[in-house]
Amino acid sequence: MWRPLALGLLPLMVHAADYSGPLFDAHLHYNIEAWDGHTGPHPPPDVLRRLQEAGVRSILANSRTNEGTHVLARDNGLRDAGVRVVPLVRLYRDRRDYNHWFEDPSIAAMVETELARGTAAGPFRGLGEFHLYRSGDARGAVAQQLMALAETRGLVVMAHCDDTAVDLLMAATPTAAQRLRMVWAHTGIDGSASPERVAALLERYPGLHGELSYRPGLVCADGQLCPEWKTLVERYPQRFLIGSDTWVNGRWDAYLPLMQDYRRWLGGLTPATARAVAFDNGERLFPPLAERGAQAR
Repeated sequence: MWRPLALGLLPLMVHAADYSGPLFDAHLHYNIEAWDGHTGPHPPPDVLRRLQEAGVRSILANSRTNEGTHVLARDNGLRDAGVRVVPLVRLYRDRRDYNHWFEDPSIAAMVETELARGTAAGPFRGLGEFHLYRSGDARGAVAQQLMALAETRGLVVMAHCDDTAVDLLMAATPTAAQRLRMVWAHTGIDGSASPERVAALLERYPGLHGELSYRPGLVCADGQLCPEWKTLVERYPQRFLIGSDTWVNGRWDAYLPLMQDYRRWLGGLTPATARAVAFDNGERLFPPLAERGAQAR
């Protein structure tokens, strides 16, 4: 004889609705492989289409070479669509610079040239993304020089490094990083910094923000933040950012799914925290310039 199952035995498939608000992509590269100014698989109209499909309203652009960022900054399509380009000076002319920029005086000279040049979207707002694959390279003379320069001039830095290098970079600033603002790309290298260690660094450095692309251990099998990361993000709702990290063309090809993955786990946070991580934290860290305040938001 058929009997209805007791409600307590039915599987509960309750999922939070995906976050549906605007996004700030806080880790976007427009590298020469995507578009060299004349040819490539992702010309500016393709970039705009992908951003609009994903609901991205602002981008933190840094590119190899810096000309890629200049292309985005002066693109009429992005401007007319109300997509805000926030430019950073990348420390690389080519891939060879990844391994020695921190001790190469010509990199510091290039940074000064780019800062003086500015972009069609306004002045450069920071330096990076730069890589330090070995913690001790943060002691390099140029790394130390640029950290001091960034704090003195009110520039944000975007560092791809481990937690030890974060401490070394912060120590190079005039105020021991009490005024420096840093976007910590991926919130570490290879997931080596535990949520507890990340929390300790957030407490120590008031301007430190964790960017969450490529972060091992962040998301569990259900597509939601793993419990220890959800606790951390909700404890520090104003200190985290999301980004695409379009370092290779495959990331551009997968741009919409990448952003949909973010929307899924953002939907599992409180609405205020989701909005902060998705968009508001980036806008607060890089407020629109007064002369560009008329752009659609």
